[in-house]
Amino acid sequence: MNVDMTADDGSRKTEASVCGEMGLCVTDNSREPYEGMVFDSEEAARAFYDEYAGRTGFITRVLSSRKSERDGSIISRGLGCRGISDSQKSGNGSQKRDRRKEGCTAMLLIKREKPGRWIVRKFLRDHNHSLLVSLPKRRPTFDEKDKRIQELTAELRIKKRLSAAYHEQLLTIMKDVESHNEHLSTKLQTVRDNLKKLDTTRVFFSLVNRCLVA
Repeated sequence: MNVDMTADDGSRKTEASVCGEMGLCVTDNSREPYEGMVFDSEEAARAFYDEYAGRTGFITRVLSSRKSERDGSIISRGLGCRGISDSQKSGNGSQKRDRRKEGCTAMLLIKREKPGRWIVRKFLRDHNHSLLVSLPKRRPTFDEKDKRIQELTAELRIKKRLSAAYHEQLLTIMKDVESHNEHLSTKLQTVRDNLKKLDTTRVFFSLVNRCLVA
């Protein structure tokens, strides 16, 4: 899986690609995001920003999400810095707690232009707090909650399609049964009519035989 990471470097242009776990990895770890950077998936963009955050010294979090009104898929995602960690609250605690309330301004906004094309629309580099020297274990590049929501949404669509198909099949079967019942009713009525005719014929011949005997 590739990501277009082409940027002017003086008169020279540099390109990098993303691949690896979930098809994702960053081969050029020295680069930072920039507006206009193109990725082939949201996961690729998030993996790159997580890698950048790990090298820079902060922990990422999801700031915002926007879904398509047509199919409910994610079309925009805002990523940012989680802010000051618990380990940084020692010392000037009140000052740092106040700065935490304000929230860190560093962020990355990516938007889906079309399937297989995500573009960085906004990138803010500066943080309003000191960065970490060492980071705790990084969270997964793709939130489990978001992944589960997408899985359930896809499963729901499949079940809706199956439900509609079963409904159509049931209607067809009911029509076939109704038509078959009508056909059986017609045949049964024909048999009854024939039996009545047979009984009438028998009575007639019985009378004729009595007259002949007399």
